[in-house]
Amino acid sequence: MKRNSIPVVEPSMPPYEEYINEIKNLWDNRWLTHTGPKHQALENGLCEFLGVDNISLFANGHLALEIAINGLQLTGEIITTPFTFASTTQAIVRNKLTPVFCDINENDYTIDVTKIEELITENTSAILPVHVYGNICDVHKIEEIANKYNLKVIYDAAHAFGIKLGNTPVGNFGDVSMFSFHATKVFHTVEGGGLTYQDPKYKDIFAKIRQFGMEGQESVPIVGTNAKMTEIHAAMGLCNLRHITEEIAKRGLAMNRYRELLTGVKGIRLCEVQENVTPNYSYFPVLFNKDEFGKDRDEVADLLAKNNIFARKYFYPLTNGFSAYKDMFQIQETHIAKKIADNILTLPLYSDLSLEEVEQICKVILE
Repeated sequence: MKRNSIPVVEPSMPPYEEYINEIKNLWDNRWLTHTGPKHQALENGLCEFLGVDNISLFANGHLALEIAINGLQLTGEIITTPFTFASTTQAIVRNKLTPVFCDINENDYTIDVTKIEELITENTSAILPVHVYGNICDVHKIEEIANKYNLKVIYDAAHAFGIKLGNTPVGNFGDVSMFSFHATKVFHTVEGGGLTYQDPKYKDIFAKIRQFGMEGQESVPIVGTNAKMTEIHAAMGLCNLRHITEEIAKRGLAMNRYRELLTGVKGIRLCEVQENVTPNYSYFPVLFNKDEFGKDRDEVADLLAKNNIFARKYFYPLTNGFSAYKDMFQIQETHIAKKIADNILTLPLYSDLSLEEVEQICKVILE
């Protein structure tokens, strides 16, 4: 059925009957939250699919990231990138720590590893890089730097669900990786998030912070918060996990059609395909050069909107430009990130986006 408009994102949904059947027993056991059976089943399923030994689930990805920073007892400064969603930087600041902004590289828009060391000071406790649009950071160089300076590494892997570098699933890099299970992500629980990690000691630490700092019913040894994933959300995750492989494949068909139609067009630059990476086709970013293409990013977005096609300036603005941080700490200039943010547009991409709709989008852009 042809729709009246094409949104930039659209959640994948399991068959209605499948979800109703999944939640049916909640009316019998009345276990709706507090690490219930569906929460536990989803943890097991995600460990298997993501190829990791440990995962902890949370109400959303942002709280997961805040808790990772808190749980690792980070202090002082954290080196990160401003080319990301607001959550990444907010999680640092809400932990009363200082973000130090490193520029990105022009090839895949991830953190520029050649510029990290010059930002390290005696106050640096960690690096928080971001896997962007499904592009993976230079994890080996980051590991080398972290080991050299005895720093922790937390990856914002919100865009990287199911990706592998060679034979290694991406959730195995760094000390911790945060995955977002928001409704618009490749895999979702409506709202939700997860932390993967190799050191099993973090399991209890994250569980306590997630549950008000409580240990049992009568002991509260640490300050915590409320970040539990409900059984209703875990049930959605269990259903979506059964279909995740086919959903990713459908996104891949749409992305490949985009590439066929837009590759080689003067003034349009597509993100390079990373070598030795198993992709998840999470986003399709396009960089516009007005001098060569004839229209800038904003003009293209407006033109698409007039045709009821809705793209997104993502990421824009940079997080180091947020007024919330004015006068809070020194803000480093990131010239490459600014250039990319001022010219990037992510086109619609999701599993139910048809090839006909991709062709319609490209036709508007090219004509």
